[in-house]
Amino acid sequence: MSYRIYYEDTDALGVVYYANYFKYFERGRTEAIEASGRSIADWNREGYLFVVHSVATTFKRPALLGDQIDVVSTFSLMSPYRGRFAQRVERGGEVLVDGTVDCVCLDVHQQLREFPSGLVL
Repeated sequence: MSYRIYYEDTDALGVVYYANYFKYFERGRTEAIEASGRSIADWNREGYLFVVHSVATTFKRPALLGDQIDVVSTFSLMSPYRGRFAQRVERGGEVLVDGTVDCVCLDVHQQLREFPSGLVL
């Protein structure tokens, strides 16, 4: 996923406000899941809810107003109930922010359930 950094993304110094990287990560996860052929809404309708369990992030360099950034996301299953997205934000191939986002799969009653076998990322 590629994004341009707009004024609304930045703080008074013209750098991306740190919390906005979590929005970029969320968009990257959504697009990665949807690239597998089914939308998040489809999975939700079938009773699979993907919920963030934990996040670990390292901020290396700031993205700046007007920059073009890329969000790169990969997924691996850590257990039947937990998946890990390794994600990073890059500018021209330089890693600005990297992190891991662990997600769990819940049913409509918010109980743990196994990730669907049809989710191939």
